[in-house]
Amino acid sequence: MFRLRGHHLLCLLGYRGMGYSQPYVENMTRIHQTLRTTPDTEVLLVAGADDLCDKFPISQTYHCDDVNIHVRDAAILAKLQLEIGQQLTWAAIQNRIQGDIVPKDVANFCSTCTWRSYGVCEEGVEEIRAGKGLRVIER
Repeated sequence: MFRLRGHHLLCLLGYRGMGYSQPYVENMTRIHQTLRTTPDTEVLLVAGADDLCDKFPISQTYHCDDVNIHVRDAAILAKLQLEIGQQLTWAAIQNRIQGDIVPKDVANFCSTCTWRSYGVCEEGVEEIRAGKGLRVIER
């Protein structure tokens, strides 16, 4: 089981193997590819730092506790009609995303995210909506 916060549900869709540091990338790739290959993996929705935040590099400004990130988490969970403490499979989360999120939502939810400029999150939403699932990450 993975512990994930609200906005990371969308970050996983746009993940392409880039990250804040090598340990962060390795951790995110492991989680991403586990969910991709085993969509019945259980996910526990949490408030605050999660299994991705665990590998955030200490050399950078830690933003995982920033109030704006918590607001983003809450907005995404509300849109998906999910709640903190809920446990469900990644497949069930993907189904919610497929039905409730459109690419333009990324601009609304993630307007201050530095990764947004790559356009990969909108692309990831489109792929989920098309039933393609998460992308294979080449290492």
